[in-house]
Amino acid sequence: MTIRLEGRVVGPWAEELGRVWLEAAPRLGTRKLVIDLRDVTYADSGGKSALKNIFSATSAEFVASTPWSQYIAGQVRGNDENPTLQGARDAGSK
Repeated sequence: MTIRLEGRVVGPWAEELGRVWLEAAPRLGTRKLVIDLRDVTYADSGGKSALKNIFSATSAEFVASTPWSQYIAGQVRGNDENPTLQGARDAGSK
């Protein structure tokens, strides 16, 4: 099952994400959840909180292609480090 997000995950849109998740969760069963963040441009604390709730319940896989979406995914997973910066540091240490 895939949840695809676009634009800003803020305020009422973060609340809507939480509502949609509550409706979708029972249908998930044993299937893997994928959260597509490729078109997300911003997430406030409410948006990140909604994503963290979903992630903690499912260990969802994130699809993130931009530095910003990768950063959001990292924060939701509990890794505050920007993966783009980490990758640059890792490449420099070889």
